[in-house]
Amino acid sequence: MSTKPETRVLFVCLGNICRSPMAEAVFAHTVKQRQLQDAFHIESAGTAGYHVGDSPDRRSAATCRKHGVPVNHRAQQVTRSDFARFDYILCMDKSNLRALEAMKPSDSKATVALFGSYDEEHPNSIIEDPYYGADDGFEVNFQQVTRCSNGLLKRLGYH
Repeated sequence: MSTKPETRVLFVCLGNICRSPMAEAVFAHTVKQRQLQDAFHIESAGTAGYHVGDSPDRRSAATCRKHGVPVNHRAQQVTRSDFARFDYILCMDKSNLRALEAMKPSDSKATVALFGSYDEEHPNSIIEDPYYGADDGFEVNFQQVTRCSNGLLKRLGYH
């Protein structure tokens, strides 16, 4: 059990059905494997409300399951209150980042950043939207969010 205060992390993409629920699931799985689940509160959301209430894209969920990572999520949209509720708001691409920066309250203490900035193999990588592509794009995303999850934990002092 950790003695650090709970760290609250929100993963963000456009619609909250592909990349961010995958990031949420992979990070939660990684945290659980390291027995750190009491140290984190983890969610995901989209900058747009297109899919609010929907389950993750079947290809995203299937890729996670293929790697033994459970997915239990319903899409939601980022709100201004999230900037007070979360310590880290980590997005997948520069368009997400611009949208988050535009809605970020001036008094927000949340760290808003690209999740790819925690990828030690490919620093500042963009986690591309696989929605309109082939299934292998979801595998690429899975590998990216796995590396980023490990990098985030390392940067937060969990080795």
